[in-house]
This record gives sequence, C-alpha cells and structure tokens, in this order.
Amino acid sequence: MYYNATRKVIPLSGDREIIIETGKLAKQADGSVVVKQGNTMLLATVTAAKEPKDDCDFMPLSVEYKEKYASCGRFPGGFLKREARPSDYEILVSRLIDRALRPLFPSDFHAEVFVTVNLISADKDIMPDALAGLAASAALAVSDVPFGGPISEVRVARINGEFVINPTFSQNVDSDLDIMVGATIDNILMVEGEMKEVSEAVMLDAIKFAHEEIKKHCAAQIELSKELGKDVKRVYCHETNDEELRRQVIEATYDKAYEIAKAMTSKHERMDRFDALEAEFEARFSEEELAEKKMLIKRYFHDDVLKKAMRNMILDEGIRLDGRRTDEIRPIWCEIDYLPGAHGSAIFTRGETQSLTTVTLGTKMDEKQIDDVLVQGTEQFVLHYNFPPFSTGEARPARGLSRREIGHGNLAWRALKPMVPVGEENPYAVRVVSDILESNGSSSMATVCAGTLALMDAGVKLKKPVSGIAMGLITDTKTGKYAVLSDILGDEDHLGDMDFKVTGTKDGITATQMDIKVDGLSYEVLAKALEQAKQGRLHILGKILETIPAPRPEFKPHVPRIEQIIIPQDFIGAVIGPGGKVIQEIQKSTGTTITITEKDNKGFVDIFGENKDALEAALARIKGIVAMPEVGEVYKGKIRSIVAFGAFVEILPGKDGLLHISEIANRRFETMEQTGLKEGDMIEVKLIGLDPKNGKLKLSRKALLNGKKE
Repeated sequence: MYYNATRKVIPLSGDREIIIETGKLAKQADGSVVVKQGNTMLLATVTAAKEPKDDCDFMPLSVEYKEKYASCGRFPGGFLKREARPSDYEILVSRLIDRALRPLFPSDFHAEVFVTVNLISADKDIMPDALAGLAASAALAVSDVPFGGPISEVRVARINGEFVINPTFSQNVDSDLDIMVGATIDNILMVEGEMKEVSEAVMLDAIKFAHEEIKKHCAAQIELSKELGKDVKRVYCHETNDEELRRQVIEATYDKAYEIAKAMTSKHERMDRFDALEAEFEARFSEEELAEKKMLIKRYFHDDVLKKAMRNMILDEGIRLDGRRTDEIRPIWCEIDYLPGAHGSAIFTRGETQSLTTVTLGTKMDEKQIDDVLVQGTEQFVLHYNFPPFSTGEARPARGLSRREIGHGNLAWRALKPMVPVGEENPYAVRVVSDILESNGSSSMATVCAGTLALMDAGVKLKKPVSGIAMGLITDTKTGKYAVLSDILGDEDHLGDMDFKVTGTKDGITATQMDIKVDGLSYEVLAKALEQAKQGRLHILGKILETIPAPRPEFKPHVPRIEQIIIPQDFIGAVIGPGGKVIQEIQKSTGTTITITEKDNKGFVDIFGENKDALEAALARIKGIVAMPEVGEVYKGKIRSIVAFGAFVEILPGKDGLLHISEIANRRFETMEQTGLKEGDMIEVKLIGLDPKNGKLKLSRKALLNGKKE
C-alpha cells in the first residue's frame, strides 16, 4: 500500500456518522481530506502561496465548491456534456464556506489561498452543502496554512417542532425552519437560512442547537491536526510595520477624522473629506518616501483612524455617521406603478439606498428550469438582483454577474418565497427584478421591501407583506461596551463587528443572514439585536402599507390572463391529441398558449391569452373535449355525415351521436333526402340514451318538437 490514511469518525443522531479521511487523495496539496456521510463524499483541498501577493493588504482567499455530475451517475446537460460555469447553487455554497473561513485568517497573512471542495460521490437524499464547510476547514486543519479555526457548518431544520441536524432532502420538505450555521468551537461566525414565520426565540434556540453539534466537529479536527503534527503552522512575514509612522498618522488625523465623522454629511461628501485628509497627511512626504510609505499610511488611516473614530463616536457619544440614534431607521419613501409598461413596479428608498423593482407574470413555460446535480425541476417564483457600479458612484464598467449579486438575490428570494402563492393558488410564473440605483447599506433588504411593493402593485395575492432590515454591532472588548445598530450604513457594515439581516412579516421571521466578525459575541447580544430588528422591521412594514395596504384586486389591463382548469387524468391525452395535434390546433386558432401539468392523478391546464375572447374560445374547446355527455341534456350540434338510416351529429368536440331517421321528426321518412338535412347543418338535439357497453350516443330531434309535426 502506497498511502497512509488517517481517519476520524464523528457520530450523528439516527445511527449516522461523518468520516474525515486524509493521506489518501491529492497529497501534493498543502492539505486535503475526504469527508464522507453515507454514500456522499466531498474532496476538499487547500493550497497557499509561499509569498504574499504584491501590494496586497487584504486576505486573497478563493473558495470554489463544485459538484460533479458523475457523482450520482448523470450526464451534464448542454451540447458539450461537461461541467461548465458554476451554477447559482454552487456559488451560494462557495459563499457559505468563504464567509465562515475568511475572518479566521491572520490579518497580516497576505498569501493567496485556494480552497476547493468537490462533490465526488452523492447520495441522492443527503444534502452535501451541510458538509462543505467542515470539509474545507478539515483541509486547512491538516495543512500548515495559518488559520484560526477549525470551524464547521451544519444545517438545522425544525421538523414537527423538533430540531434536526443535517436533515435529508426528504425530511427537509416538512421543515418550518432551515438554516445553516457556521462556528468555531467557541463562537458563532455565520448564519443563513429561511423560515416560515418563526419567532426570534426559536431562531436563537436553533443557533444554540447547531453550535453544540459544531463543537464535536471542531474537536475531531483538533485531534486530527495534532496527530499529524499540523497544529504548528508555517512561519510567515507578510507585513512590515512602522510604529513611528502609525503614531504620526493617528496624531495628525484622528481628531480631524472624528470631526468629519460627526459632521453628518452625505456618503460621498464624507468620503471626499476623508480622502482629502489622507492626502493632506501624505503631502508631508516626498515622492520617493511616499512610494515606500503609501500602503502603510493607507492601512493605518483606515484601521487606526477611520475605524476607531467611527466606533468611538458611537460607543462614547451614541452618535452615528448620519446623526441617527442606534435604533433609528433612515427616512423612507416609496412609490408604486412607476413603470407603466411593467406588470408591477415599485421604488423603495431608505436613506441613500434605493431599489427600482419590477414584477413580470408569465406562463408555465417561463418557469426557471433547474438541472443541478442533485436537484432537478422548475421554480415558479424567481428573483434577480442587479448591482450596477453607478449605484455607488463608481466609474467602471459592469462585467457580468458577481457572486455578491447572486447571494443578495438569493437572500431576498428566500425572504419573499414563503409569502408568494404558487401552484393552484397562482397559475402565473413570477419574476421579480431589483435594480439597485443607489447604495449605502442594506440593498438586499431594500430589495425585499421593494419586492413586496411591486408584487402587491402587480396584483399578486401575497399571503402577507414582508419587510427586511440590516443590523450592525460595535463592540469594545476592553470596556465591555457595545451598541446594536438598526438599518446600518455601508461604512457601519464595513467598519463594524456584525452584519445581521432579518426579514419577516408581522408574525415572524422568513429569512436571515448573519456574519459575525468578533470573538465571544454572547447570545444575550444576539437576542437584543433580534428584538431591535423586529421593531425596525415592523416600522418599515408600516411605511410599505401606507403606500399600498393590500394587493391590487385585479391585474393591470396589459397583464396577459391565465385561466386554469383541472381535468381528469384520462382526458389529458385527448386534449393533447396524437403528436400534439389537438392542442397545437387550439393554440393556433385561438392565439393562446396552453400548458398541461400532470399532478396528483389530475391534469392542470393553464390557458394564457392576451384577451378575454381568446381565453374563452380556448376554454370552450377544452371543456368540450373533456365534457361528459349527460342523458336528457339538449345540445346544439353539427351534422358530420349522412347515412341511409340517419345522421351523425357532433354534440361535443370529438363526440358524435346517432340521430336515427325515426327520431328526426314526428312523421315517418322513407329516405334521408326527405328530411332536408345535409352535412354541415347545425341542429338542436336531445341526448336520449347512452349504450353502457360501447358508449354510443342516441340522439333525438323529435323529442324537442313537443308533438308538433314538421
């Protein structure tokens, strides 16, 4: 045997276990592990450059999560039949891993680090994203890369009132809470997930429940690291500091920066003044000196001046950059129906953050197609979030979709999803698009609020309106002081210790996303932040309802209409016809779009038309096909053919009955020529019999004449 594998086993509830194995695969990486649960296996690797990246004063971390179609015996879609660009799901999992790992690298470590997690074997009922954070951390634990972990991530679901760690796909269908929690053995780092209007207390209990499980995962990684001698990390020197220069920067700029911060100016004016203050200090040095010191000046000005000035101002004086109290929400104005051509539209502006959001209603064919490795199907409700550079005043081109846009859009989608009716309650495909036009904090929460407004403007019957708020935190570990901030600005997010987004209705939370940047945050502080978030959320909800108190009672005139009828399963084939001939002819002749979905032994027929007449014509044709003739009913039918003993009359689409020569009138005819009837005539007939053996229909015209002779 050419390898020496080391394994750790972590027991899970329900006779399950997680196995971490290293030393068998990808041994040339700085660290590699295989994490296994059931038939699901993740290969995680980490590699780090030996030298720091040039002119870099941040952590150059790249995280890639990739699912291999071969892991569950599937071919990739598309012409090339190979894995291509990352799916939205893979990007979202990559972000979950990144957000838990990034805060734990040393602040002075600037070598490029690449973390790759591949799904190499899949059990179709095990959710692999719940194992990805553990796999990434374990790869770091068995490497010599400096890292303040280990960490792990677990999914917590509440099913029938009980919390479950890492539920299966089938179990999770019945959950009313589904969150991912990332933490070290001591501290919570990250929370993200969706809920069906649960309380703040339930969410906090779920986080605590997750942390107890994570502690076991971290302990196993610590043992593994020690066994392999990887608990001592590599020596590095990626920063040179000049303490005298740091002192000069603080002495020359701190008081002035504090005054600028207290001036309550707009975002751009404040940043211009900070830039001018930094430039004023740099002017003390020659070009040669500045070439050497500029990076240090920039770092000291940011970390030791701007960050401390803003934090001290809040903690010591209770004053924020824009003059608000810690629990105060910025001014809000809203408008609906701003775009006359859209099916629904709204503007939501809170302070210097603005979303212009549209709603488009479509057919079954407009639904999003999902073809991930483990999840296939369609999504009736989608939400897209766009963050163009001009929203922050940046002069640069927009180049494709960023991971941030996908992440923020997913959070807003999760927030609104429980309240958007789908299925039988709403036959429309629904697309919400949020274009951020201004941004200074919490644009994803502006998207949630604008989305609620636009959906109600479109006439979508939301179960309840949803609002969202971003909370922040400023702490001082030395004094124990802290301040929870409602509706944070961009600078408060960037310079603060927590970014906590909470969305919900008046009755509970629907989604959350939290990133904690400090150690030792207590659950008491989290509880305070959640309660303060609830009050802010309800305030914002009030502003939304002032603008539009309920969804429009009717769709706008230019919204194409959908009629949905349910037909017996046995009639689906008759409506479609051989090779789709019948349904295609109905669509062509009426100018409608028709889709049929089979579910629960029924056929759900959606008819999508531009006007009422087209809808009614198509509806009549389909109802005719599926209608069951009833004895005693009178029908107006068309004579399809004449035979010696009578006429065949089509009383319903595709349903002919025999009008015998003896049932045509109250007198006797010897031949059909004597009746005067001919093919194509429209006549009224009564259904007088139905042969139970062969289903043949017996018609009478005589029965309608009431004894009168013709």
